[in-house]
This record gives sequence, structure tokens and C-alpha cells, in this order.
Amino acid sequence: MEMAWIILKQTLTMATYMAVGWCLFKCGKMTLEGSKTLATLLMWLIIPVVVIRAFCVEFSVHRLWMLLQSFALSAVALLISTNLSKLIFRQNAIDRFSAAFSNAGFIGIPLVSAALGEEAVFYLCGMLVFVNVMQWQWGERVIGGRKSRLSLKLFKTNPFILATLIGFVLFVTGLGTRLPEVLSGAMKGIADLNGPLAMLILGVYLAQTKMSTLFTTPRLYLISAVRLWLMPLVTVLVFSLFPIDNTIRMAVLISSSTAVGSNVAVYAQMHGGDYPYACKVVALSTLVSIIMMPLFIVVATAILGI
Repeated sequence: MEMAWIILKQTLTMATYMAVGWCLFKCGKMTLEGSKTLATLLMWLIIPVVVIRAFCVEFSVHRLWMLLQSFALSAVALLISTNLSKLIFRQNAIDRFSAAFSNAGFIGIPLVSAALGEEAVFYLCGMLVFVNVMQWQWGERVIGGRKSRLSLKLFKTNPFILATLIGFVLFVTGLGTRLPEVLSGAMKGIADLNGPLAMLILGVYLAQTKMSTLFTTPRLYLISAVRLWLMPLVTVLVFSLFPIDNTIRMAVLISSSTAVGSNVAVYAQMHGGDYPYACKVVALSTLVSIIMMPLFIVVATAILGI
């Protein structure tokens, strides 16, 4: 129950940031182009720094083993969500993409950090890597209708993968715990921007949707229910079968149970999809998650016996 309360307070705080982003856009103080620039900053600097900082802990074989377990659980969570979304949403590409992928970076990291501590972000690296690689594949194939193949170029140019590789080197060599104080302080300052900036950007997405249609489109509620309840419920039931540390299970579970990933709007815009509809999906699921996520955490902790 305590964890659910922490999640509720954190989601309400993040909703406040989102409301600020909405107001800034509506008042003309934040433009769509400006929000894209902030999103680029978030993707290429802030979240990678968060990931690298998570690896700046003392190396041990035990921690390495736990990291490998978190990668395995992340793969399981994504296999569940991608296959269920294909089964439920066969016709609409945006619906299928939305249900498959959570907002593991923008929303997942601040929630995990608040509920489990900053050190728990260490266990989200696998989820961030897998989500971004699979979103790129699905964006090209499902929304863009193009053939996509994994290539070395993707691993060289994806900021999350690069951050994970850099962080892993710092972790296994022990350099992560010996960084100069000035550098570690600067990294902390940059990492602290993640939650507020991410939600400001989501507030701009919300501001681009018509409220009259946002709450009166039944299909949006169906997608939100699948993303925020069905996917996490199946995932936690499967996770309960694995004898894995509860911190790892909850970290991966929280990140995989967040609202629709905002990249669905990005890929819809890139590939000529229904961008306004994608923004509505992101906006409504994010709003609904403010109440739904804490309730789900109560159920999840009961199932896992935490």
C-alpha cells in the first residue's frame, strides 16, 4: 500500500508538470517546434545520463547477475505486450503500437526512482534498450509499412543503447564510482530534469487534442484499459512464477505498466499516420494512468506478496 501511495503522489506531481506544459502551449509560450527540441534534448542527453548514472555503482558479481535477470524480465514483459496487442488490435496499426509499448523512459524512470530509489533505475536498462529497438522496428513495419532489419547502425545511433554500453563499461571497470565530483554533480543535475521535462512535453501533446473528442472516443478507453490493466495484469501473473528479487520485478513491472509511449505520435508523424489520433491515445492513457497505476500497484503487490 505504501508503494501505491508513493506512485500516486509521483503521478500527481507529474500531472502538475503536464498541466504546466498544456498551459504554456495554449498561451503561445511553447511552440510545437520548441517541444520537439525539448524532446530531442530529453532523448539524446537527459535520459542517457540517467541510464549512465544508474551504472555508477560498485561492481559485484551479484549486481551483474541481477542486471542479467532484469534484461530477461524486460524481454518477457515485451513479448507479452507485443503479442497481446497483435491479437487484440489486428486492424489499426496505431492501436497495436500503442497497446504494445509503455512510456518506460519518460514516465517509467521517475516512477521507479520515486518508488524504489534511484539505484533501481539500474534494472531498467534492458527495458529501455528493448523498447527503443522494438519501437523502431514496429514504427517502420507496422505504421510505415516498410521492411525493417536490425543493423549495426541502429546500435551505433540509438542513444539508449549507447548510454547502456557506456554505463556498463563504467560499471564493470569500477570507474563509475570514481568519477570526479564536478562531473557526477553535473550528471545528477541533468538527470533531475527527466521527470519535469518529459511531462511538459506530454502536456504539449495534450494541448494539441480537442477535449470534446478526447473523452468521447470509446476506442481510446479500450486502448487505455488494455495498456494499463490487461498487459500489466498478465505480466505480473507471469512474473509471479519467477523466483527473482522483488526490486527487479517491481522496477520492470512499473516501467512496463505505464501509459502509452509517446513515440507512437512521433512515428505516426514520421510515416504519415494519423498523428492527431496518436496524440489523443497518448494524452488519454497518460491522464487515466494517474488513477489506474496506483490501483494496479496495490493489486500487483498483493499478487507478488510484497
